[in-house]
Amino acid sequence: MNVDNDKAAQGFAEDSALRPESISFWDGVAIKLGASIGSGILALPFGSRLGGFPALVFWVVLTGTFVAVTMLYVAETSMRTRKPLQLSGLARTYVGSLGSWLMFAAVMINALGALTAYTIGSGDIIGEALGIPHFLGSLIFFVPAVGVVWMGLKVTGVSEKVITFGMVVLLLVLIAATFLGPGIEWRYLAKVSVVQGIPIFSLVLFSFISQYTVPAVARGFAHSGIVHRLPSCIILSQIILGSLFILVVAATLGLAGPEGVTEVATVAWGQALGTWAFVAGSIFTLMAFITSFWAIGETALTNLVDQLKFPSEWQVKYRLIAISLVAVPPFIVAYTDIIGFVDAISFAGAFAGVLMAVIPILMVNGARKHGDREPEWTCGRLAHPAIQGTILVVFTLAAAYTVWSHL
Repeated sequence: MNVDNDKAAQGFAEDSALRPESISFWDGVAIKLGASIGSGILALPFGSRLGGFPALVFWVVLTGTFVAVTMLYVAETSMRTRKPLQLSGLARTYVGSLGSWLMFAAVMINALGALTAYTIGSGDIIGEALGIPHFLGSLIFFVPAVGVVWMGLKVTGVSEKVITFGMVVLLLVLIAATFLGPGIEWRYLAKVSVVQGIPIFSLVLFSFISQYTVPAVARGFAHSGIVHRLPSCIILSQIILGSLFILVVAATLGLAGPEGVTEVATVAWGQALGTWAFVAGSIFTLMAFITSFWAIGETALTNLVDQLKFPSEWQVKYRLIAISLVAVPPFIVAYTDIIGFVDAISFAGAFAGVLMAVIPILMVNGARKHGDREPEWTCGRLAHPAIQGTILVVFTLAAAYTVWSHL
């Protein structure tokens, strides 16, 4: 498809509080990978220890497919909308005020859960390494994290691409060292419990959640003239993520067993493989935290700008307000000791995941009726009512069970 790089010729509007910035295809893939390779992937082995590896694989395949479909709904909705909007803005346009606020709540609660986990985790790692209070370790982590978010989408995309590449290589080295070194006990991976496997859904869903990045990537692709490649970006990212989730759980759970796996997966690697693996695992963990922070922080900030109708994301006063609302609450939650690492992820996944699965269904249906531009790509039969109904039932029931089991 020939696509004119002139954004106006593509039919996208300029009148938005969100500044247009060009990003490449691989910047987009890196943003999506960076958003999902974070606290979720590190918590999956511990969260899967009771339900078992087969249950984890089942949920990765099912949830990853359904999340990809909802992302494609968001992609088509973005392509049918002239004005660059974030998820909450798209929901306001096609679902109404209630849908907009629910989507905004989902984005912000997901961000709060993720950034709280990063605050706890980064403080633990840096604090122990430097022999300083964990609170100061978290502050050291947040300086570069917030700095990149402040500089915007383009800088975020480039930073994600560099760090994500190194992070994936490091992760593959740890996995290879596990299989080629001490190896794994296949009996650990054969155990399964159907009932205890259900709550794994929330952790897997949280790990895959990045619908909020789709409008941002669409905005960057549109300005680069490659918006038609957005579906390929989404599908490729989901395949890479699903493969990594399965490999990480197989390596750590198969290595340490249900009784030996730790709440943060890289700790178990360090205990089993030695000091080098502990150091490598700690570096990977911090890299995973910061790339996820960049992606989630950037989209949370722009959703705040969009939903609260700030005149511009680049007016210093409003950007400072938005950054503060994104970065300060995780410290309050983390250091009042009211929630743990895995619990922060699980609750965020149960609430935000369902809304981010349900509302895009309403959005794409609304955009097909009321969209104001011709899209470069559509979901076609993926938007069939039978598929949409299945997504609604599976996500709602599984999340309800997870919340009930915690209560």
